[in-house]
Amino acid sequence: MNKNIQLQDLGTKDYKETWEYQEELFKEIVDLKIKNRREETSLQTPNYFLFVAHPHVYTLGKSGDLSNLLLSEKQLEAKGATFYKINRGGDITYHGPGQIVGYPIIDLENFFTDIHKYLRFLEEAIILTLEEYGIACGRSEGETGVWLGAGTPFARKICAMGVRASRWVTMHGFALNVNADLGYFDNIIPCGIRGKAVTSLNVELGVAKVNEQEVKEKILKYFAILFDATFEKPALKNRYTSL
Repeated sequence: MNKNIQLQDLGTKDYKETWEYQEELFKEIVDLKIKNRREETSLQTPNYFLFVAHPHVYTLGKSGDLSNLLLSEKQLEAKGATFYKINRGGDITYHGPGQIVGYPIIDLENFFTDIHKYLRFLEEAIILTLEEYGIACGRSEGETGVWLGAGTPFARKICAMGVRASRWVTMHGFALNVNADLGYFDNIIPCGIRGKAVTSLNVELGVAKVNEQEVKEKILKYFAILFDATFEKPALKNRYTSL
């Protein structure tokens, strides 16, 4: 089992371009698994973890309801935002500057074969990270992601999650609001959940800006602990990598 994860920080990248890159990495892993099974080989499958920030974009999961997008095509254009229907789980969400978006593209057979456990570990990595900032947060029953004030009238979501998995290979991931412009969430019913707010780490801390690189490092620390994994940066730069 290969517990090494190749880390790539893509900087700010268009959503569609990044999605296509995810698909390339996803296919690479799946094709290798098929080859191993067909040819009875045992070649190690790679694992990847992408950090990225997207320009303003709304994405709708395969089970989502388009009516949860409250903007017309012209209004989207006026706000400088794009929209995509995509192949992850979940409903509608927003990505934009000030968010830390993480896409683990990993072969779960290198770690454990349990999608429920995988989602809970993603949540836990974020929860432990936010606790370092003194933020009390957790899960909301029946709702994936990380919440503050769950179960109270003041419940607010700080991290959305949506994944796809096939042959135990994952893609898509999480979006943590760190210095996000929360006004963009007013244009959707986030994750299809009415009557609940969203928040951002800088808002909760009462500061203008949080150091995003510091937050990334904390996420990686806890991800490595939870998954018993090690991270490495790519030895060579490629057209997607800003490291």
